[in-house]
Amino acid sequence: MDFIPEHISKYAEQHTRHEGFVLEELEKDTYLKVLMPRMCSGHLQGQILRMFTAMIRPKRVLEIGTYTGYSAIAMAEVLPSGAELHTIDINAELKPMVETYINKAGMERTIKLHIGNAMNIIPTLEGSWDMVFIDADKENYLNYYHMVFPSLTVGGFIIADNVLWSGKVCDETVNDPETRALREFNTFVHNDQRVENVLLPVRDGLMIMRKISK
Repeated sequence: MDFIPEHISKYAEQHTRHEGFVLEELEKDTYLKVLMPRMCSGHLQGQILRMFTAMIRPKRVLEIGTYTGYSAIAMAEVLPSGAELHTIDINAELKPMVETYINKAGMERTIKLHIGNAMNIIPTLEGSWDMVFIDADKENYLNYYHMVFPSLTVGGFIIADNVLWSGKVCDETVNDPETRALREFNTFVHNDQRVENVLLPVRDGLMIMRKISK
């Protein structure tokens, strides 16, 4: 669902930095070859994530949900020298496409791709995180939050995508598992005194959280 009129969305994209030819090609390739291409972050959201990353200047980033690699590349483009981004996806069929575009972007030394169940992979990744982007299976959003929170640096950020879920989270008559899970996640985060949060109605909703205490 688009939360602002289409002509305003187009105007916003027209007045947002061009994403570069690698990401432009990747988005087109995603729409041509992959099921549910709207899962790709795309131009506007990709540049928002890029801008956040440039402002935060994280040394270590964790992305849960790679899809075709668009958001990982967008964020990695502005990471400080020596920083790394770990990204996890369960779909092994997308690995060749992701690796192709990581290489095209020249990010093979910065982006570390992990294929498998994030619930199993996250505990194996040692060290702290300065920024985490959650964009995977909605039923596990709160589980991912709990898993990464202890390793998130104080002052670090978690960004979660799709938290408005086409507006279904606002409709109490809608109670499918994904919608319920996202409502629970949004409520928990909003009441968690360890973070400051803002929910941006960008695309399908971005929840931005800054850790202020352990």
